[in-house]
Amino acid sequence: MPLIDISIAKGRSPEQLRAFIDQVHNAAENTVDAAPENITVIVREVDTHLWARTNTTIEERQHSQ
Repeated sequence: MPLIDISIAKGRSPEQLRAFIDQVHNAAENTVDAAPENITVIVREVDTHLWARTNTTIEERQHSQ
Protein backbone atom coordinates (compact mmCIF):
# COMPACT_ATOMS: atom_id res chain seq x y z
CA MET A 1 0.00 0.00 0.00
CA PRO A 2 2.37 2.77 -1.17
CA LEU A 3 1.85 6.27 0.12
CA ILE A 4 3.98 8.56 -2.02
CA ASP A 5 4.39 12.05 -0.58
CA ILE A 6 6.08 14.53 -2.93
CA SER A 7 7.13 18.10 -2.26
CA ILE A 8 7.63 20.29 -5.31
CA ALA A 9 8.12 24.01 -5.80
CA LYS A 10 5.04 25.91 -6.92
CA GLY A 11 4.89 26.98 -10.51
CA ARG A 12 3.63 24.00 -12.50
CA SER A 13 0.36 24.02 -14.39
CA PRO A 14 -2.51 21.77 -13.28
CA GLU A 15 -1.89 19.72 -16.43
CA GLN A 16 1.78 19.22 -15.55
CA LEU A 17 0.92 18.18 -12.01
CA ARG A 18 -1.74 15.75 -13.24
CA ALA A 19 0.74 14.18 -15.67
CA PHE A 20 3.30 13.94 -12.86
CA ILE A 21 0.81 12.19 -10.57
CA ASP A 22 -0.07 9.79 -13.39
CA GLN A 23 3.57 8.89 -14.01
CA VAL A 24 4.35 8.44 -10.30
CA HIS A 25 1.26 6.25 -9.90
CA ASN A 26 2.31 4.15 -12.91
CA ALA A 27 5.85 3.81 -11.56
CA ALA A 28 4.55 2.44 -8.25
CA GLU A 29 2.23 0.06 -10.06
CA ASN A 30 4.96 -1.20 -12.41
CA THR A 31 7.96 -1.37 -10.09
CA VAL A 32 6.60 -2.63 -6.77
CA ASP A 33 3.53 -4.47 -8.07
CA ALA A 34 1.17 -2.23 -6.10
CA ALA A 35 -2.51 -2.60 -6.86
CA PRO A 36 -3.79 0.64 -8.40
CA GLU A 37 -6.49 1.03 -5.77
CA ASN A 38 -3.85 0.91 -3.02
CA ILE A 39 -1.61 3.68 -4.35
CA THR A 40 -1.88 7.12 -2.79
CA VAL A 41 0.03 10.08 -4.23
CA ILE A 42 0.18 13.38 -2.36
CA VAL A 43 1.75 16.40 -4.04
CA ARG A 44 2.60 19.32 -1.80
CA GLU A 45 3.42 22.57 -3.54
CA VAL A 46 5.86 24.75 -1.62
CA ASP A 47 6.24 28.49 -2.16
CA THR A 48 9.60 29.21 -3.76
CA HIS A 49 10.56 31.65 -0.99
CA LEU A 50 10.20 28.78 1.54
CA TRP A 51 12.42 26.25 -0.26
CA ALA A 52 16.16 26.68 0.12
CA ARG A 53 19.24 24.73 -0.86
CA THR A 54 22.76 25.87 -0.03
CA ASN A 55 21.20 28.69 2.00
CA THR A 56 19.58 30.24 -1.08
CA THR A 57 15.87 30.05 -1.81
CA ILE A 58 14.53 29.09 -5.20
CA GLU A 59 13.04 32.57 -5.45
CA GLU A 60 16.44 34.16 -4.82
CA ARG A 61 18.06 31.96 -7.45
CA GLN A 62 15.34 32.83 -9.96
CA HIS A 63 15.83 36.56 -9.42
CA SER A 64 19.61 36.37 -9.72
CA GLN A 65 19.50 34.84 -13.20
